[in-house]
Amino acid sequence: MISHLVERKLKLSPPLTRNVVVQKDLRVPMPDGVELLADRWTPRSGGDGLPTALIRSPYGRRMFGQILARPLAERGYQVVIQSVRGGFGSGGTFDPMTQERADGLATLDWLVEQPWSDAIVLYGLSYLGHVQWAVADQLPPQVKAMIPVVTESALTLEFLRSDGMSLETPFGWGVLVGTQERPLAMLRQAGQERKTARALSTLPLREADVVAFGERSAYIQDILTHDADSERWQGFDHSARVAGVTVPVSSIGGWYDIFLPGQLRDFEVLQAKGRPARLTVGPWTHAEFNSTPIDEAVSFGLAHARGEQPADRAPVRLYVMGEEAWRDFSSWPPPGYEPRRFHLNADGVLGAEPGESSTDSYHHDPADPTPAAGGVRLVDDSGRVDNTALEARPDVLTYTTPVLGEDVEVIGEVSAEIWFSSSLPYADVFVRLCDVDPQGRSWNVCDGLVSLTGAEEVQRADVRLWPTAYRFRRGHRIRVQVSSGAFPRYARNPGTGESRATASTLLAADQTVHIGPARPSAITLPVR
Repeated sequence: MISHLVERKLKLSPPLTRNVVVQKDLRVPMPDGVELLADRWTPRSGGDGLPTALIRSPYGRRMFGQILARPLAERGYQVVIQSVRGGFGSGGTFDPMTQERADGLATLDWLVEQPWSDAIVLYGLSYLGHVQWAVADQLPPQVKAMIPVVTESALTLEFLRSDGMSLETPFGWGVLVGTQERPLAMLRQAGQERKTARALSTLPLREADVVAFGERSAYIQDILTHDADSERWQGFDHSARVAGVTVPVSSIGGWYDIFLPGQLRDFEVLQAKGRPARLTVGPWTHAEFNSTPIDEAVSFGLAHARGEQPADRAPVRLYVMGEEAWRDFSSWPPPGYEPRRFHLNADGVLGAEPGESSTDSYHHDPADPTPAAGGVRLVDDSGRVDNTALEARPDVLTYTTPVLGEDVEVIGEVSAEIWFSSSLPYADVFVRLCDVDPQGRSWNVCDGLVSLTGAEEVQRADVRLWPTAYRFRRGHRIRVQVSSGAFPRYARNPGTGESRATASTLLAADQTVHIGPARPSAITLPVR
């Protein structure tokens, strides 16, 4: 029954067999004497010697085994799914992302020695993909391919930027791993999500973990007090290992995925080094499960594990939103797309040239924060959503082109420069690109935020938005939003200069966007 449900939910092709068995609680020794537990999924007959998919997970082996391991074991693999250190029966203490290189290399050494294992494929999404990058430059010859899905080599560091702290995702993940082994955790999930959402408004934020689940979390305390450059996160960043990868890599991401910029950076490194790599990016959020990763594990991973070449396809396959179609390209970013500036002008107009000098202002109150609406999030309200209600708020400015007389195709990196000042020295600038349809509904395409200091003086805010592939159709309009937050996706800026962890006072501010030839606020889109 589970096999049929997973097949229907993920829209998978029929399996080779549904008759699989699980060898539970294999003990994998680490050099320091700790043992990590793993389950081995195989077809009931003929499993020995099949290519082995290795999955290392902090979320347990049983439920994830049904979703991740079973479909692969039914389609030509044997699968080893291991609980990482400190969770779900594995020994030691869980310290997120800091132990995965040493433990991953030791696990590979163990797997190579097993008489039933030969060729190995590394597979997994999110944290389960990050652990692949942790070992990627020191793989034994038995590893034939990597398939990292919605992940990157420097996991979570984008969230902890000193100039733009994300809150909802790293905090929510800290709550998840802090509560997932409690009794009846799955049944209590909806209630826990409500408590977590309330906790994000706690002042000071250093008390939010106790509000969310009743105890201190060392990880949550650390994300609130250490930014991305802190020594605390030294073990997190494996980006320097990407260039050393020699096995073929198939990287799968989503336009609304939380890790997309880093994932594209990793692919660009492989591409520049001439490594055998390909990239697939769909219209997905982080938590969307679909057939693509499993299809790729079968068509790409099994082929390399057997010493064959997978079916030929372009190195880059992108889903172009708006056109709602898959397209193939030779590289990322694709050739032929040139940067074009769209300037913020008076009266809410977005134009090809800067207009007369003027200003637009709005009042921002972090006690009534500008809300996140869709976009790059882990909650249900993610991806493309109608932004009409958001844009009706007085703390959101919008700038819109006339109706397009022809399609405008945008594929690549998106950025904005906003000339900005505030009545306070500390302020955030949030920029969002939207598609306005003929009915007047505004749909978010991509966005980004940057935090400023010295904002009482006019300065240029350089905002890096998420990359995208989007076709704005003839008859639609292109819109840019400017505001000072997207809560709780990003932490509220208290306006005081205090640490986000300790701030207990929130100050409202009057924000000003400056436009015109001398201060040419604009968004830059890669256009063909």
